[in-house]
Amino acid sequence: MNRRSFLLATAAPLAVPHVLRAQSDDLAAAVQNLSQLHSLQIRRGNDLIFAKAPRGPGLDRPANIKSCSKSIVALLLGVAIDRDEVRSVSATIGEVAPGILPADATPGAADISMEDLVTLRAGLERTSGANYGAWVNSRDWLSDALSRPMVAEPGGRMLYSTGSTHILGAALAEANGLSLLAQARARIGDPMGMEIPAWTRDPQGYYLGGNEMALRPTAMLDIATMVRDGGAFNGVQVVPKPWIEASLRPRARSPWSGLSYGYGWFLSPSGYVLARGYGGQIIAAHREKNLAVAITSDPTLPARTEGYFGDLMTLLDETILGLA
Repeated sequence: MNRRSFLLATAAPLAVPHVLRAQSDDLAAAVQNLSQLHSLQIRRGNDLIFAKAPRGPGLDRPANIKSCSKSIVALLLGVAIDRDEVRSVSATIGEVAPGILPADATPGAADISMEDLVTLRAGLERTSGANYGAWVNSRDWLSDALSRPMVAEPGGRMLYSTGSTHILGAALAEANGLSLLAQARARIGDPMGMEIPAWTRDPQGYYLGGNEMALRPTAMLDIATMVRDGGAFNGVQVVPKPWIEASLRPRARSPWSGLSYGYGWFLSPSGYVLARGYGGQIIAAHREKNLAVAITSDPTLPARTEGYFGDLMTLLDETILGLA
């Protein structure tokens, strides 16, 4: 080793704290500059390396996770299959929960599979977007969703629809006799030591599958960690590892963001596994980099791919990946 190499080698460890400090400063600046952002937490391995909540209710009060709920329902499907309450992802609505099918169900609705529902490829006209208000104001949300026309082949293209996840949640409740709330508490909340408050129910009493669930931001980070670690948390296998592995294989692609979609989770080109909710709610894991991330944002403002959500993806892909 020559003198120059020796000096570089000995100086490198001394530079590391300065690099980390600069990265932390970048994160703090990003938090301040993203005016919709309420909180950001990052866990690398077992270490909490960043946790700030400059706006909103803080890290320890429940926040509406919006459509991140869809990813939680997807995890519950995996647990139900592991317990033989649902035969497999290929089981149909007609097999799992025939009682939720209305008399005027769209032809073919009974043959929609659990996989079609959890990948948002049910084929039924969407209840999200412009249709959401009319759907949640209907007298029977399941009947409304299941009687909508088929606009695509089940298992075909992705049609982002909260109605699909609501049907899935109701099917799970019928399959095991437990409400979606009871399942979420017993199968995710209790083993992970987290509180899951009751949330919105439809006129027939089914908990809304796919929206309005609330979690503490710290609990969101724990879920990101559990998914990152193959369904295990603090030595407990919360969700079967094979289900996590199956969930993170691309099954569809969002026409809006261009992100791939597995069993209830978005998959980014940079390697993130993402739950995404309206306004900029994010539960994210990067298994290769051993990162878990939780972001909460103002739930009343939109977060579009070309706007605030795009800013959050830049934060994830550039600043946060830089920490690893």
